[in-house]
Amino acid sequence: MHDVSPVTNRGSSDVDMSAQERAKTTEKTRLRQEEVMVTRWAQMWRAIALSATSNTFFPYAGYIRTLNLGDLEELLGDAKFRDRVSTMFFEGELGKFNAETAGPRKTQLRLDAGPTSNRLGEIITTRTPMLEELSGKIENDALLRWIPRIPRLRLLNLWYGGALVGAGPLLRQHCHDFKTLSLWGWEHPEADSKFADFLNEITPQTLESLEIFSYMNIGPESLLALSCHRETLTELKLDCINLQALGSLNLLAGCTNLTTLLLTDGTNQQVDLKDDHNDVFLETIAWLRRCKKLQSVIIRNIRGGQDLVTPVLLENDIHLVNLELKGYFMVDAHDFHQALANQPSLRELQLQGHSDETGNGVPILVESLSQLTNLTDLRLQDISDYFTDEILGRLARSLPKLEGWWTSGWGVTDAIWPDVATLKSLRRLDIVAWSRFTANGILDFVLNLGPGNGGLVLAIMMADVDCDLTEEEQSTIRDTIAARVGGRFLFQLQQDSEYEGESD
Repeated sequence: MHDVSPVTNRGSSDVDMSAQERAKTTEKTRLRQEEVMVTRWAQMWRAIALSATSNTFFPYAGYIRTLNLGDLEELLGDAKFRDRVSTMFFEGELGKFNAETAGPRKTQLRLDAGPTSNRLGEIITTRTPMLEELSGKIENDALLRWIPRIPRLRLLNLWYGGALVGAGPLLRQHCHDFKTLSLWGWEHPEADSKFADFLNEITPQTLESLEIFSYMNIGPESLLALSCHRETLTELKLDCINLQALGSLNLLAGCTNLTTLLLTDGTNQQVDLKDDHNDVFLETIAWLRRCKKLQSVIIRNIRGGQDLVTPVLLENDIHLVNLELKGYFMVDAHDFHQALANQPSLRELQLQGHSDETGNGVPILVESLSQLTNLTDLRLQDISDYFTDEILGRLARSLPKLEGWWTSGWGVTDAIWPDVATLKSLRRLDIVAWSRFTANGILDFVLNLGPGNGGLVLAIMMADVDCDLTEEEQSTIRDTIAARVGGRFLFQLQQDSEYEGESD
């Protein structure tokens, strides 16, 4: 329900409003619009809940395939919901589902969003035979009751892994299509053994995707248990892995059908596998080289991560489409940068690391990047700090398919614009570099944009304070890019820029 609800994420007032409309809207009107949208949001959830109690003409709950109780909990916790809408929401039949807890004052009670969403989920799931995807902060005992009711369940997205305890046998018995699991975390000291039990209890060779978004206290038992799904597991994303898991990556050796792999160190780089656990390091490399179906590899903040990835890049039978490596040292990555050229299939590449102040590693990196002619998205952070006009121009000429480009640099000037203007599919350009652009140079670039650059966002950050653009010049550029391709222009000086890029 999250993807189709009228308002989510606290009822954002930006829905269906342009920048000009927002600017003209008074504060009073804006607040009224937000209240109306939260009311619509609440009416949708109220109709669903009432339909589960047979109090609506249409059985709305019976049509639900995706149920996100996290969206319901966010509604219940919204200040505008509590102030004005909650009375309407809990009127009549739904009043008994209102879970309250002590407020700031001892005599005051307030709505407890988590338990209330679980209470409503209890009744909703009694009438959702078509349900395929379930997510939210679901309590363990609730999940155990719900599973037998939803035999078509394919996906679980849970806030807390502890909800899975005892769920494995029920999923095996009732949900034969279950194949995707996402967890936000699990810090229990026995999480590793309990999660391993779960993986062993569900039907073998059925799990296709496992994603852990935050810290989870898993280790060797869980990683070894994933072998029970080695034939089906294609997507494995482990964020914030701990010391035990990092030192046990070799136990994933059986999972060679992966197409997507994400590993993020959650130990602040306390361990260097190559130096501290060389046997594990070598076995992990051997495992990765056997994963011939890999298309996407994301390694974040693992010390020596470039040494794990380099052998994969050199495998002629592996054709990556997406690669991301963060937290490495450029001075130690010459072999990695050179090996990039062996993956011309790459379409998305993101590299973030510590730059080499000597600049010795730059030519190798630029030479390899220039050969990745299928790239559509390139994001270079820190390692490109010493990229010059000449380098950026060469990349623009070599990578004609670029749609998104984020780069740092040094002493960048208007000399890059003729080459950048040849990128006929470019729709996002972030230049987070010490730069000395002029208004005329930027305008000439904008006037050379074509139909393929529709909606282009041009962000120039960290501009030299001596090359500041006047408000009139910035306004002219904004108006021109908007008229030319319906785009936007962002500008900041070096002294006040802490720009990390914005979401599309």
